[in-house]
Amino acid sequence: MENAYAKSGVDVKAGYEVVARIQKHVARTHQKGVMGTLGGFGGCFDLSQFALKEPVLVSGTDGVGTKLMVAIQADKHDTIGIDCVAMCVNDIVAQGAKPLYFLDYIATGKNNPSRLESVVSGVAQGCVEAGAALIGGETAEMPGMYGADDYDLAGFAVGVAEKAELITGENVREGDLLIGLPSSGLHSNGFSLVRKIIFEKQAWEMETKVPELKNKKIREVLLTPTKIYVEAILPLASQKRLNGVAHITGGGFVENIPRSLPADCAAEIQLGSWPILPIFSVLEKYGAIPTSEMYEIFNMGIGMVLVVAPEQVEQVETQLSAQGERSYRIGKVIKRQTEAVVFTEVSA
Repeated sequence: MENAYAKSGVDVKAGYEVVARIQKHVARTHQKGVMGTLGGFGGCFDLSQFALKEPVLVSGTDGVGTKLMVAIQADKHDTIGIDCVAMCVNDIVAQGAKPLYFLDYIATGKNNPSRLESVVSGVAQGCVEAGAALIGGETAEMPGMYGADDYDLAGFAVGVAEKAELITGENVREGDLLIGLPSSGLHSNGFSLVRKIIFEKQAWEMETKVPELKNKKIREVLLTPTKIYVEAILPLASQKRLNGVAHITGGGFVENIPRSLPADCAAEIQLGSWPILPIFSVLEKYGAIPTSEMYEIFNMGIGMVLVVAPEQVEQVETQLSAQGERSYRIGKVIKRQTEAVVFTEVSA
């Protein structure tokens, strides 16, 4: 017999099925320090497993914005979880912290166990790439708040660092070089504008192939998962080779790079010193967006910026290359006059 809660639109049995389905994905993320199993009232993590003299916890929380609407429209849900993890752990590692664990929150209008399993499989994959454990989460069925096919996804991550190894930006000096690590694409920012240009102004569909995008389908380009930089940055952080790190998210270069610099410093960015990914050229062209504004909105092909002292640059580049990570010298730190970010052209 259908109970009162089921009559209100909440399928408790479907919720139980989701928990059963995701167990195998959670198991993939198990790490040293994890205590207990999924299903308790709170996830537990044993920090004493890490031999740190002065441990500092660094936390981050984020979602994926309206990129979710693209995933729903394309009916592809197995990578959006990677985005959610990436947005959180990239913020953590930018301060030199190792991600320890992650919790997710999914709210939906109607509990679809298969679809939600797909979402969580992506979360688990992101955790594996970040070296973090998925130790808990919440799935909320909220008919009336969301449509039957809609859902929202957010995450919360905690990392740890030795206090003396935290990257705070206080060691940044004029003359330090800026090393850019390439992005995988749009990552998870600017999608309200992206959707307006792609689906409204151009009226392209998910299966549309655009010549400027190497004839890839729109859905393939837009849903490329956000890159996770933990493996590239952590070794450099532990060796104290980084004076600052900026995660290029919403607000692009203009908002994010100054967050890694002292108030009296500015970043001089040399345009043309790295390859711009095709999707950004497409958005600039078809959206009629001034080039200067592009750097205020998108990552433009650079997902992380490392601030490195000149004497450390070659070692940093060598180490990144050994890890299979491309890098570009995209500018330098200068004395601040007015603007916190200044753009110049690469000299011939």
